[in-house]
Amino acid sequence: MTVHSSRQRRKDARPQELLEAALALFVEKGFAATRSEEVAQRAGVSKGTLYLYYPSKEELLKAVVRSTLALEVAEGARLLDEHQGTSTEALLGPLVDWWIRVYNSPSSGVFKLLLTEMCNFPELAEFYAQEVLEPGMGVMGRLLMMGVARGEFRPMDIEMAAHSIAMPFVMMCVHKHSLGACGFKDIQPEVFMRAHMHLLLSGFQGPGPTGAGQQADSKAT
Repeated sequence: MTVHSSRQRRKDARPQELLEAALALFVEKGFAATRSEEVAQRAGVSKGTLYLYYPSKEELLKAVVRSTLALEVAEGARLLDEHQGTSTEALLGPLVDWWIRVYNSPSSGVFKLLLTEMCNFPELAEFYAQEVLEPGMGVMGRLLMMGVARGEFRPMDIEMAAHSIAMPFVMMCVHKHSLGACGFKDIQPEVFMRAHMHLLLSGFQGPGPTGAGQQADSKAT
């Protein structure tokens, strides 16, 4: 019974072990340069076992994205959708906390992987847009529109504002796994992310009916 339970636990853990091995290799070597047998070897299983769970390298990559970055985006969207305070408070609190968690997790490597491989794999670009980009931009857009509707933010181009929030954070993750991995000193991610958000908010904020945006900003500092 004990042996059976141990084997069952090992079998149940295999998909996650394979995904972790694939993510590490894809980020280190690139998707195209990584061979399926290398993933299997790092995970400690046979190539046949890998194909049993993930029939192709493309399906393996999609599973990696779904289990890391797409899952994180869904959780970030849930946190922001459930936020009961002002949009300013959401941007300075839950959103920055979420980005810091992603930066410090293996999921941050997916940004580098996708940005360096998408041009060679058009299907991957479409997958990234559907699973990561559109949901992430959508929830930030709704948050900004709520701020504008309440008079907390001035009228703005919502799509461009959402990209202004996200792009520097994405580049921080790319830097971590490119120049940062080569020994170049990275700036402190939490300090940068909070400073960046304060800088954007100085341009976003309108007078507000009760000054809620400015009050939240002063509390956060």
